[in-house]
Amino acid sequence: MLTHRLATPDDLEALRDVMAQAIAELQKGFLTAEQIAASNAVMGLDTQLVADGTYFVIEDDEDDRIAGCGGWSYRATLYGGDHSSDLRDPAPLDPAVDAARIRAMYTHPDFARRGVGRLIMTLCENAARAAGFRRAEMMATLSGEPLYRACGYTPIEHVAAPGPDGVAVPLIRMGKPLVERA
Repeated sequence: MLTHRLATPDDLEALRDVMAQAIAELQKGFLTAEQIAASNAVMGLDTQLVADGTYFVIEDDEDDRIAGCGGWSYRATLYGGDHSSDLRDPAPLDPAVDAARIRAMYTHPDFARRGVGRLIMTLCENAARAAGFRRAEMMATLSGEPLYRACGYTPIEHVAAPGPDGVAVPLIRMGKPLVERA
């Protein structure tokens, strides 16, 4: 059975391991080997999410392993980890006009296609909605796009995030309303 909780600083090493495995395995078939390697410079853990209490850990009770992780944010940063200083903007968003950010969603390859991503999405959207946000946006990987479309997100723009050695990583900015329009 999958359970969830908020991440703590004690989880950071295990979360980084899940992220590395997800990047290495789940992007095969969507990106070249060079783009997968470059993804490590573009993606990763943003410990601000853990500090803000907006980052979830999904665990498998049967073997006490992390099945996945992901969060949401009320800050302007759209994507990138601690090492992506050029992408970071800690300014708070205004729920009345800005979209909450869905951030850093990763599923351990052993748990792919078992509902982990949908569970994270539900937790994030509910928390963002409770904080007053009316929309959500994310920067999606190509491997994540099918899940996000199935969850009601639509593409806003396609971008190429610059990685090391001039290797660009294709990403898709996606969005979704969190409340019904009157």
